[in-house]
Amino acid sequence: MTVEDRDLAFTPAYKIRELIGRKEVSVLEITKLYLERIATLDPELNAFITVAEEHALEAAKAAESAVMEGKALGVLHGVPVSIKDLAATKGIRTTKGSLAYEHFVPDEDDLFVARLREAGAIIIGKTNTPEFGEGGGVTENNLKPNCNNPWNPLMTSGASSGGAAASVPSGLNPIAHGSDGAGSIRIPSAFCGVYGIMATQGRVPRREKGLMSWNPVDFSRDGPISRNVRDAALFLNVVSGPHREARQGTMQDTPPDFLSGLDDGIKGLRVAWTPNLGSVPVDPEVRAISEDGFRGLIELGAEFSDDIFEIDVESLHRTLVSLRGPASYANNSHLINEWGAKMMPYISEAIELGGQVTGIEYAQALAELEKHRSYVRNYFRKVDLLITPAVSVTAFKGSERPNLIDGKSIDPMSGWYGHNYPFNMSGNPAASVPCGFASNGMPVGIQIVAEVGKENLVLQASAAFEKARPWEHLRPRIS
Repeated sequence: MTVEDRDLAFTPAYKIRELIGRKEVSVLEITKLYLERIATLDPELNAFITVAEEHALEAAKAAESAVMEGKALGVLHGVPVSIKDLAATKGIRTTKGSLAYEHFVPDEDDLFVARLREAGAIIIGKTNTPEFGEGGGVTENNLKPNCNNPWNPLMTSGASSGGAAASVPSGLNPIAHGSDGAGSIRIPSAFCGVYGIMATQGRVPRREKGLMSWNPVDFSRDGPISRNVRDAALFLNVVSGPHREARQGTMQDTPPDFLSGLDDGIKGLRVAWTPNLGSVPVDPEVRAISEDGFRGLIELGAEFSDDIFEIDVESLHRTLVSLRGPASYANNSHLINEWGAKMMPYISEAIELGGQVTGIEYAQALAELEKHRSYVRNYFRKVDLLITPAVSVTAFKGSERPNLIDGKSIDPMSGWYGHNYPFNMSGNPAASVPCGFASNGMPVGIQIVAEVGKENLVLQASAAFEKARPWEHLRPRIS
């Protein structure tokens, strides 16, 4: 592969679109480049479950014809993107990371996928995810080997958008779709040293899909993982906004232009720092690097706020389990008889435990959820942005989840990402922003959280930080 090819592979999505529009690079050329890189590098990463080569090449030829014929081009015309393998893609296998869906090919796109296609994006494949997006922060399933970290393939990429996050810094695509139900964009983005943002709950429309679609307990959102903030804002511009086929709970207001304000800086914004949310243990080195990132925001002109965000995260996690468990049981228990022995243990256990939640426990959990949302709403009346570590630890080896952080015993399946799910449950937008590297050579990120509906503030602060402390030029071992 030539130096020119490598440079092109790491060109931002918005610049690729500009090159295509000026006919300086063809859609077919850029698509073939990424497919070649996937064939070469992915055997060490396992970032993709399905590479949609034939589909992508056909779409690229059609997109190139549109360019040559002078037709109107979408804002992502010809830009290759990957889709996490939980989302439905018409004509492309969608496994959900499960043997039960190994051969499932949807006959319609999820709404955001349709919008990406309408904007001209080329879908090159489906990225690796744990079964049904569960898995305790590690991308492991029975379809593919574990997804590895491009900075060190002995380490995990995180989850559940682990394949997406691994694919971006290694130059397998310029931008990847992810989804985040309890940290699933932010955890792998932090572990892999890339930018990932989840918008406000309901900002990106979704179709109705069973009981997990009910707004009060569906904490998951779709969003981008990218090497820069501008690409992420462009992605959100394409996929956001109301849709006539969307489920209840979709935001009905016209979304802002997420590209506007990226160069405005953060002078005067009230910014608070809470490293542990009151009760989350944090690795001391991760805390120090994250706090340095926070100081960087203050140096850029943000106003320091001493308002501490303090909650009982362990109690909140029990609420999360009590709400999501019954929905998981109702949606997936029918698979147990035929597929139970072929499922990952974390899935069969989650389904079983979900069936044990009582009606009283469920009602109590809904009440606790509203208390939490009320607390968060009131908190963001005092501050514009909350800064925390993105995750309590750096990427760890394989599936060896930590059970001890800074001398405190934790639940290895959930105790190290307590900074994340509180904001899924409250509905707030949040991003993981690269801010440095630990002594083990693995990336560290900070989390930036804003009030519901204020994605622009998250993007604005992220862009200011990126300008002051750029990361896009950094290349991992596998790239």
